[in-house]
Amino acid sequence: MDIANLTPAGVLTAEELGTVHLIGIGGVGMNGLARLLLTRGIRTTGSEMKDWPVLDGLRALGATIHMTHAASNLDGVDTVVYSTAIPDDHLEMVAARERGLRLLHRSEALAAAMTGRRAIAVAGTHGKTTTTSMATLILQHAGEDPSFVIGGEISAAGSSAHHGTGQYFVAEADEHDRSFLLYRPYVAIVTNIDADHLNTYGTMANLEATFIEFAALTDPAGFVVTWADAPATRRLAETLRAQGHRVFTYGEAVDADLRLTEITSHPDGVRYLATLDGESLGEFSMRVPGKHMALNSAAAVLTALKLGLPAATVAEGLAAFPGVRRRFELKGTAAGVRVYDEYAYHPTAMTAALSTLREVAGDGRVLVVFQPYRVYRTRDLRAELATALAIADEAIVMEVFGPGEQREPGDGGAALTAAVALPDNNKIFVDSWSDVPAEVVRRAREGDLVVTMGAPPISLMGDELLTALGGATG
Repeated sequence: MDIANLTPAGVLTAEELGTVHLIGIGGVGMNGLARLLLTRGIRTTGSEMKDWPVLDGLRALGATIHMTHAASNLDGVDTVVYSTAIPDDHLEMVAARERGLRLLHRSEALAAAMTGRRAIAVAGTHGKTTTTSMATLILQHAGEDPSFVIGGEISAAGSSAHHGTGQYFVAEADEHDRSFLLYRPYVAIVTNIDADHLNTYGTMANLEATFIEFAALTDPAGFVVTWADAPATRRLAETLRAQGHRVFTYGEAVDADLRLTEITSHPDGVRYLATLDGESLGEFSMRVPGKHMALNSAAAVLTALKLGLPAATVAEGLAAFPGVRRRFELKGTAAGVRVYDEYAYHPTAMTAALSTLREVAGDGRVLVVFQPYRVYRTRDLRAELATALAIADEAIVMEVFGPGEQREPGDGGAALTAAVALPDNNKIFVDSWSDVPAEVVRRAREGDLVVTMGAPPISLMGDELLTALGGATG
């Protein structure tokens, strides 16, 4: 699907969509949109081939979910929403065109839902979900009751979307298919710009230019927030300031508007001191460890401060942040082995996550079960992925999850496993999902930490590992 040919939904509102059908309603982005529409009282249906855990929650909100793809699923539907993963010749797409139904990309539908609110759009190669969640929680703590759509679930809220009564709408802005250019944010946050999605952009220069194009869409009355510690985001800030936009930066750089010092991460969380425009704001802390989490939080903190929220209120909201599901999520403990789940699939995010997990593991070992996400990324970033995986003591690598992609010989999980700089006894390629739990049981011992990491399906593995570990000692 050519996103470049799409245009913003303009004055179209969510209520004008009528009955909405989402193809692939269980997907990471789709289920949040569905939840938002349902909580606004909009009749919503969807189709799926896999019974994802999120579907029960959507059914409880009133969604009709068809566990098959068929033209008849569109009976009584006014608008059909699709994602970039859905091909043009998908039978429900074909049926929608034949019936003359309104067809909207997920981002177009989300843009319609944002009308009438001040949108806070969070973009970046990494950290979008966490930053969006933090910003949402801080606004909630301040009594703003924002609407939000998040790619993950805030652990305490147990929800990925909400229709609030407040003036703000917080949402992730996805760059992978250029669809973030459909938004017109009041605040644009760019956490970082790293080499990814080059199958879409071709070069880093094009990727960086598109992030600048996105941030330049910000309302003149609003502002842009970005990271001061990296060349690409510094260039973004300089370019936008030259164009007359208000831009505020955060990070450890001495010239950052919100400067972080004395960042200290430990297994129970992270803390740092912050100054805004040279004035001390005191200490900020949260219960999730990792320096990368501190930097993500700084983007949310700076945004809230520039929206006029008191620093003390912002600090209290951040301190209450419980984490996000699939982001450093403890699934449980069995046989003295802690099992975590982590969404990281890009080398930069994997390096940050595994380094933090090593802190948490203490004297124990770190075993990673990694499902690579997308064939092109696994091929093009093989060396970087292998370096990240080598942070662990042992690596179990599965086959690449790449719906719709063709995998050539040498492009898969086996080649990635071979590239990991660990002893042969400490790494293995496991092609079959059902064989992974037994492999973890064979390798793990009391005191170890196991993390499932990578593509969306691996999130389902944690419970199987806990059962297998428990059964092995039962």
